[in-house]
Amino acid sequence: MQAVLSSADLGRLKWRCRRGLLENDLFVERFFRRHEAGLTLDQVQGLQSLMDLSDNDLLDLLLARKEPEGELDRPDVKEVLALMREPG
Repeated sequence: MQAVLSSADLGRLKWRCRRGLLENDLFVERFFRRHEAGLTLDQVQGLQSLMDLSDNDLLDLLLARKEPEGELDRPDVKEVLALMREPG
């Protein structure tokens, strides 16, 4: 089992995940409500990679209009994306 984040690191991660589109923010907020207590370092890395995307590209992934390609086609990204897509 991997280490979880400190509360300070979690706060920085949440700040980093703020988005310009309300739709994306809703996905991100629901993800944190459900999973923040047990986030692994791999999940954090996957989440950070998703947050590097433009808002529209991220929304396309969250709504399953597209699937991760290229450097995003990694297990950590796919795991976080699956968690973010969980119906709510």
